[in-house]
Amino acid sequence: MNKKDVLELKRRMKKEACTFTRMCGCYVDGERNRVLKLGETFLNLEDEEFHKYLEIAKKVLSGTIGNQLLELDFPLEEEAAGGKQQFLCALRSSALQNEDLLERFYDLVIDHYAYAGNYLILIFHDAYDVMTKTSDNNKLDESEEVYEYLLCAICPVTLSKPGLGYRIDENRIGARIRDWIVCAPESGFVFPAFTDRSADLHSVMTYHKNPKEPHIELMEDILGCAAKRTATEQKQAFTSIVKQAFGDDETASQDVFFEIQQEFSDRIDSQDKDVEPEEPMRLTAQDIGEILAESGVPELAAATIEASYQKEFEDDAPILEHLIDAKAVEAGNRRRQERELIQKVASLEEALDDARAAASSLDEEDGTGAVKTYDVILRVTPEKAAQIKSRLLDGQKCLVIPMDENEHAAINGVNTTV
Repeated sequence: MNKKDVLELKRRMKKEACTFTRMCGCYVDGERNRVLKLGETFLNLEDEEFHKYLEIAKKVLSGTIGNQLLELDFPLEEEAAGGKQQFLCALRSSALQNEDLLERFYDLVIDHYAYAGNYLILIFHDAYDVMTKTSDNNKLDESEEVYEYLLCAICPVTLSKPGLGYRIDENRIGARIRDWIVCAPESGFVFPAFTDRSADLHSVMTYHKNPKEPHIELMEDILGCAAKRTATEQKQAFTSIVKQAFGDDETASQDVFFEIQQEFSDRIDSQDKDVEPEEPMRLTAQDIGEILAESGVPELAAATIEASYQKEFEDDAPILEHLIDAKAVEAGNRRRQERELIQKVASLEEALDDARAAASSLDEEDGTGAVKTYDVILRVTPEKAAQIKSRLLDGQKCLVIPMDENEHAAINGVNTTV
């Protein structure tokens, strides 16, 4: 699923466009006990509940693809009889009307989902009549296919915060009654994936609210797929690789990390913005070696980083954009600007010292050690110096400097024509 596919489904999560047929759920306490089950015809819900449930479903389609949203492929054994993909297909075909299948699904989640607290399992069924689009994205009044899918959201249920409130029955201010609140989903999935505006039964899109700590058990144990790392996890792994290559020298590792991040950013910027690539740019170990060489990283550290990168990402080269740390790029730019400013200041100080030295060289000592200061100081080009003559004018000794019509002179720093 790409961004357009996700947005197309997400845009339907509103009252006038929603076609959810049914919603079922199971409330589980911290001891993994079922507290209650629910099953509703979605369009029959009261407006306030309708919109609240719709907000939850919409959240499962939120975030960045490759970070909060990870698309997984089912292994062949899960597509065989008895596999989890086959089970999800059966649950989808039942339109959530088969209680036995729902019980099995709840058990699957309860047995494997790692959460220390109460949570609500919600599962929605939808049948989206996908309209044909022309090349300019105008819809035609005919159906391309019916995309039938399940959307699951797993939401923490927490106690409201203690506080004071108005007790209507007693007409006084007193301790507010705390109740259990359904929060935004922490995890979820859409099956099958909606790829190129069509159902892809071989894939599932998963949602992870916290990309630093995604629920791997959702990917592996509940859905039966090989887990993928989020972009945040890949970024953290790469940062650790660079740090470990320099041991305790944090300054050196930070300098190199900033330089590498700038190279990453430059490579992204070099792409043609008007042409959408068929595949995102991936970063191999060989690419890392080239970047390290261009950044002037010491050979030993570069070899360590390249080898560690090869080992860490040997199965799946990460997308370049996933490794870019925007804050590091910004910090590196600030540091670079500071260095350039320091160099400019040093150059100006050096020029000022040269000027002072030149000015002092115009003074000389006489035989007694006293400093003699000239009354007139001239700075002219070598060609002009040869033209200067001494003349007596009205009994006064004068220096005569020939000037052409297009020549200018500066007297005490002020430009003038004579």
